[in-house]
Amino acid sequence: MFPDSSTGYSFEDCKATADWLLAQTSVRPVVGIVCGSGMGGLADMLKDQVAFNYKDIPNFPQSTVHGHAGRLVFGTLKGRPCVCMQGRFHLYEGYAIQKITLPMRIFSLLGVETVMLTNAAGGLNQDFKVGDIMIMKDHINMPGFAGSNPLAGANDDRFGVRFPCMSDAYNRELQQLAVDVGQELGYGDFLREGVYCVLGGPSFETIAECRMLHKLGADAVGMSTAHEVIAARHCGMRVFALSLITNRAVMDYDSEEKANHEEVLETGQHRAIQLEKLISTMMVYYSDKIVK
Repeated sequence: MFPDSSTGYSFEDCKATADWLLAQTSVRPVVGIVCGSGMGGLADMLKDQVAFNYKDIPNFPQSTVHGHAGRLVFGTLKGRPCVCMQGRFHLYEGYAIQKITLPMRIFSLLGVETVMLTNAAGGLNQDFKVGDIMIMKDHINMPGFAGSNPLAGANDDRFGVRFPCMSDAYNRELQQLAVDVGQELGYGDFLREGVYCVLGGPSFETIAECRMLHKLGADAVGMSTAHEVIAARHCGMRVFALSLITNRAVMDYDSEEKANHEEVLETGQHRAIQLEKLISTMMVYYSDKIVK
């Protein structure tokens, strides 16, 4: 069993889980994909699938959010061996932050070199529309300001260094590849770039909070991803992330709009095909343009 969540998870425990998975499948993934709310269809695109329910994986957390299937799927996408999370974990589910980011540790020990993450987010940038896809170029980790960081506690150098750099958290080559592929696919009208801000949730943001976050430089706000990015970079993996703008953040006290989870899922379904096409087409160019 893993140690108590307050102390984190040891290298040996993470390796035991990774070894268990590798013993169940011949796939040796080089790309890890994390599906956000309503975007689990990415996993369905994998060929020659071997899937595991989270509840069947030793010591793996359970996804409790509607719209998150709770499966780890191995297979190939455009010929590249991949592992895909259908459903992720969040602070608001009551998990310790080390447990939320445990899959990133396991990805690294599976041999994953690049992590591609997706999420549903509220648009703070007033130029953004519902249905836009934002390439994440940076993040603001609000829980981190209060000491909630997946790297808090004892550091194991076998995962990464004590003080990892985050100014290059999001791989610029992959960002440019996404822009190029988006233009090729005709997505220019709804493909954006911006800064993502993570909050703890599960309540949606107040009007005052949205105004503050916008002034701080955030273009979109959500309840995931940044913690996973920190853990992934700590392990030395490349990171690419997309936010699907599923609702516009309410910034006006006279507005009748209200954010709700059903709207998030509906928008995810509406734009899911394009988002899946963007990532799958990026995989076509992945080897030649990214792998050195």
